[in-house]
Amino acid sequence: MSEATAQSGSATADGAGPGASQGEPADRLEEHRTELTGYCYRMLGSAFEAEDAVQETMVRAWRSYDRFEGRSSLRSWLYRIATNVCLDLLKGSQRRARPMDLASPSSVDSPIGTGLPETTWIGPVPDQRVLASAGDPAETAVARESVRLAFISALQRLAPRQRAVLILREVLSWSASEVAELLGSSVASVNSALQRARATLAASGDTTTADASPQPLDDAQQALLRRYVDAFERFDMDALTAVLHEDSTLSMPPYALWLRGRADILKWLLGPGCGCEGSHLVPVRANGRAAFGQYRADGTPWAIQVIEAADGRVTALQCFLDTERLFPLFGLPLRYDGPGVSPASAS
Repeated sequence: MSEATAQSGSATADGAGPGASQGEPADRLEEHRTELTGYCYRMLGSAFEAEDAVQETMVRAWRSYDRFEGRSSLRSWLYRIATNVCLDLLKGSQRRARPMDLASPSSVDSPIGTGLPETTWIGPVPDQRVLASAGDPAETAVARESVRLAFISALQRLAPRQRAVLILREVLSWSASEVAELLGSSVASVNSALQRARATLAASGDTTTADASPQPLDDAQQALLRRYVDAFERFDMDALTAVLHEDSTLSMPPYALWLRGRADILKWLLGPGCGCEGSHLVPVRANGRAAFGQYRADGTPWAIQVIEAADGRVTALQCFLDTERLFPLFGLPLRYDGPGVSPASAS
């Protein structure tokens, strides 16, 4: 079947053919950009590759729109195109990862080494690029959990078609028959791929997100984040000791070096990481988690920090140092000019 042919499910109001009076084609296509970007990000592990894939999807859909037959929903048709784009991009590419996926934790005295290519790493993504602003709370919770960095990393362990099957079935709640039609496969093949994907994720120590429950940023979590920001900006090691989990981790792509343990993180901050003293943190949202744009004391950007927390403590500081590309992606200026800086003011 060609990409211009309807792919799965029954016709819906959303899926009527191009003759329907439901808005211009470009507007109808754009309505699906956010969820498609989320899907491609889960498949590819890079916000930049995901946006390129979605743009290619939109171009292909636009070119074929006059041949869209309307036997399925427009949404299903777009997912078929996006899946093909992602599978093409994944041919021959290496698996993206986090530093902790590649090696054991480093010591404080380990040399930081040379940064590895961008294609090595899972990258962060702004929430607004991949998560709908409103929707069913349970579905929103699943979507938020399914873009956290650890889960994206686990997905990269799967063969590309298994990855697509698991995302479509477990995250997006497609039926096995819908996925089979999208992939041009059988229901038995889809169910087998899903079973193998689940087993691989279980072996990696991560699980799917089907049972995720809403986890709002409650008062206690907000208070923890305020304490973290205050401690980090004042570079107060005693205060950081109080907010960091004993087994917390620090990673800094593009460097492979990563640390495990509060004591080592604090030693690193007082040694090789002493340049972080006097930093300013500007709040953003990334990968369904609290995050910050970190500027050094002189106002230059240093990192996007994505924060994980559990049991009232910060469990992971995931710092991404590709500021030239990441700060514009998050709507942050490339210089800190005072406390009024925010993603909104930077746009």
